[in-house]
Amino acid sequence: MAAHDETSGSTFTDEERAAMREHATEVKASRKRGTTKAEKAALDAQAVVEKIAAMREPERGLAERIHRVALAAAPDLAPKLWYGMPAYAKDGAVVFFFQDAGKFGARYSTLGFQDPATLDDGSFWPTAFAVTPEFSDADEQTVAGLIRRATA
Repeated sequence: MAAHDETSGSTFTDEERAAMREHATEVKASRKRGTTKAEKAALDAQAVVEKIAAMREPERGLAERIHRVALAAAPDLAPKLWYGMPAYAKDGAVVFFFQDAGKFGARYSTLGFQDPATLDDGSFWPTAFAVTPEFSDADEQTVAGLIRRATA
């Protein structure tokens, strides 16, 4: 992971600033895409597929599996790019996202859940999970259950 820029006082890494620029570009592109809601949704979904295809292995394989699981577990979710990551939204709000390890030079990929995810369990619950290339069929079932629960 890149070091923080101490000279400018910035608390963001180069990778984080790049993700913010990518997000601004995504928002602008999304506004220009299609004329109907259905056309925009189809173009957003295609952008996610293209982003996943551009990932390096093994993250690409992980992202493809999570994408398939997400669409099967919650077909009402809308795939979209969010800060350059595949994300899945309900009523326009991102419920969860997949962050590949290479994006920020991390040790593992992450499956993260946002506020709209209804994973609440008492006063303390996880909202992000490390995902490694050893992701198993049993892990797929766990993720499918989390997605169903998050979108209930």
